[in-house]
Amino acid sequence: QVQLVESGGGLVQAGGSLRLSCAASGRTASTYAMAWFRQAPGKGREFVARFTWSSGSTYYADSVKGRSTISRDNAKNTVYLQMNSLKPEDTAVYYCAAAREWRASIYEYDYWGQGTQVTVSS
Repeated sequence: QVQLVESGGGLVQAGGSLRLSCAASGRTASTYAMAWFRQAPGKGREFVARFTWSSGSTYYADSVKGRSTISRDNAKNTVYLQMNSLKPEDTAVYYCAAAREWRASIYEYDYWGQGTQVTVSS
């Protein structure tokens, strides 16, 4: 079992920046990849970014590519999402997710955090 706790959300003005954190605990050694998703009111959950532990590879959705960076702190078992040049359309609840093993789909994960609210004002 892996527990994920997000933090770092809040209210920010358009053009500003936020750094979201996802702290993992439990059987973290079994985590193959971690990802960030977001969900705006009335919309489905949207993929944002993914990090694979073994290769260190990263992958970003087109909507955030060039503005966001996913990174990790191995000692803290924490994955971060640095978001710059924030736009009102970035407003959503951001969720952290973890996968136990490789999967072809970037949408399938085994563990989810409770989410952290990001609100971008214009």
